[in-house]
Amino acid sequence: MKLNVGSYDAAIRFVLGCLIMGIGNRHDSWWALLGLIPIATSFAGFCPLYLLFHVDTTFTDESHGPS
Repeated sequence: MKLNVGSYDAAIRFVLGCLIMGIGNRHDSWWALLGLIPIATSFAGFCPLYLLFHVDTTFTDESHGPS
């Protein structure tokens, strides 16, 4: 399994997952469990939908400065 979620993407996924869980929990809804999906993909560094659509955000982690 090749990693396809970069560090910036993972951070955004983690924050959004926490927000979804917080809002769902605030409203006593089972929808809060959906927040686990972006959190899990941020920790795993792999997103199945990215694989399906051939998206890779790990390029943002590479150094583009002078060597």
